[in-house]
Amino acid sequence: MNPIRVGFIGIGYIASRAHLPALAPLIESNDVVLQAFCDIDEAALKERAAEYKVQAIYTEHQQMLEKEELDALYICLPPTLHTNQIQIAAEKGIHLFVEKPVSLDIAQAIDCASTIEQAGIVSQVGFNFRYYSSSEQARQLLQNRTPRHIAIQMFYSGNPIRWWTSRYEECGGSFVENTIHIVDLARFLLGDITEVSAFYQWRLPGEGPEPMNLPHVYTTNYRFASGVLGNASTARILYNHTEIGRHKITVLSDDSIIEWSNNQIMENGETVFEDTTGATCSENQARAFIEAVRTGDRSIPRSPYGPSINSLAAVLGANASAEQGGVKVDLKDIMTAKIAWNPRVVVGQGVPPLD
Repeated sequence: MNPIRVGFIGIGYIASRAHLPALAPLIESNDVVLQAFCDIDEAALKERAAEYKVQAIYTEHQQMLEKEELDALYICLPPTLHTNQIQIAAEKGIHLFVEKPVSLDIAQAIDCASTIEQAGIVSQVGFNFRYYSSSEQARQLLQNRTPRHIAIQMFYSGNPIRWWTSRYEECGGSFVENTIHIVDLARFLLGDITEVSAFYQWRLPGEGPEPMNLPHVYTTNYRFASGVLGNASTARILYNHTEIGRHKITVLSDDSIIEWSNNQIMENGETVFEDTTGATCSENQARAFIEAVRTGDRSIPRSPYGPSINSLAAVLGANASAEQGGVKVDLKDIMTAKIAWNPRVVVGQGVPPLD
């Protein structure tokens, strides 16, 4: 069996810290070969290529996709740098792994989803929270419960380390850039989201470390298609700590409180599941994606591109609501661009004018 030939566009933080290490066991077993890397940072590109013994390196993605015969492509770019990468790859029948958030422009994401569907290729958005063993166990538990409410906590710790994840206009804020992971997990557990309202505590000029211009706190309310109600609380104020952050989900059903964390599930105060496999969610995700590419089975990935747009609409809808004083937003209006978020809006005394 020939190995799956994989290329990367973007070999920065998320590729180096998550996806390349996750693929390492598959490379060692000869199920995957890393064929080509592309990045605009030539020094980092050469360093990473030498580390992973990749011979073909490019600084321009059109050139790489024109010259290389690839089976699968990882797109690990900030959302504002998504241009025609998906269209070119899909036309060539290359299966796609796309890091989140896939775009800050819902129309662009919908167009990409259509392109992927028409091409009939495998797609996977990088929502790795779905690939914790505890996530599947929680989903199975909830099949035999009657959920009423979900509470999400996402409290960040540590100083910002990347420019684009620190700027509202580049990432959409922490709720879009990272809390989208756990919002998507809520969808995995309970189904699609239909409505959102949100309030943000906007950062004043000079507050918090540079170069951040993001809100401090995000409080969001959701209605799911099933009728379940939820709220999500995100805070990014623990700058000088690295060990006290939290990401947690609590689901209340009739006579049941289920508490999810990445390696454990508790129900009514008792541990009902604990992950002892040692596998990371990124490793589980990589195995699923490569197996889907190998077999052509598009049902294997847990977060294919098209359905994942509901997660994107849920966080962009939160931004749109917060920027309009917390109004209720129907996600259908986000999907049709009847309502949109504006990365250059100035809200009250908060969001500073962009540089």
